[in-house]
Amino acid sequence: MLQPIGVGHVVLKVRDLDRSLAFYRDLLGFRVSSEMSNVMIFLTATGENHHDLALLRVGDSAPSPVPSAVGLYHVAVQLADWDAVKQAHGILAERGLLKGTADHGVTRSLYTADPDGNEIELFCDAPREQWEGRVDEMMTVRPLRLD
Repeated sequence: MLQPIGVGHVVLKVRDLDRSLAFYRDLLGFRVSSEMSNVMIFLTATGENHHDLALLRVGDSAPSPVPSAVGLYHVAVQLADWDAVKQAHGILAERGLLKGTADHGVTRSLYTADPDGNEIELFCDAPREQWEGRVDEMMTVRPLRLD
């Protein structure tokens, strides 16, 4: 059996690189680490990895995936802490980009979508002492309380 040590990066197909770059860089705070001549942009969250996310231009006429089709459901982007999630909530709500919220017991999550409709979860972990050794029991979907 293989022994993975993590997920290295995610590559998303997008229609318009500039529009998607504005979302991931200017709203979510990723930094550009490299580009391939208007075909692909590589982004990093912290600079620790050469890239965590890549955007691949597929053109304006690319069809959207069917919501019930097999494939990627969402990409989860971890924020530093609960204060960062609350700040993100304010920004997304103010811009009309907040699609949903959830308290998953192990995480506190917000949901949005990029310009191509790819779902993005912004989350922070709940305090470890609340779920460690009890993930099965704690993993749930409850309303997220922001107070």
